[in-house]
Amino acid sequence: MDANIGAYAQAAVFVGAAIAMALGTVGPAIAQGMIGAKSCENVGKYPESYSRIRMMMIISMALVETCALYVLLITIMVISKMG
Repeated sequence: MDANIGAYAQAAVFVGAAIAMALGTVGPAIAQGMIGAKSCENVGKYPESYSRIRMMMIISMALVETCALYVLLITIMVISKMG
């Protein structure tokens, strides 16, 4: 019976990690889509400032992506604590 409890705990950790990854990447995914859409819209309006818009888009995407990377690192740490 005790062996099953350990297996259930490990399964709960994996399910929790999967849920954390799913919920933790929804926000950055939506934000990146909005950043891309707005930058394309602004390039269409102001084609002469394409290089500045592109640079700001790349910086913004990098900042948003760090949130998803933090979620990944925390999830890996949680899984590794179980083992």
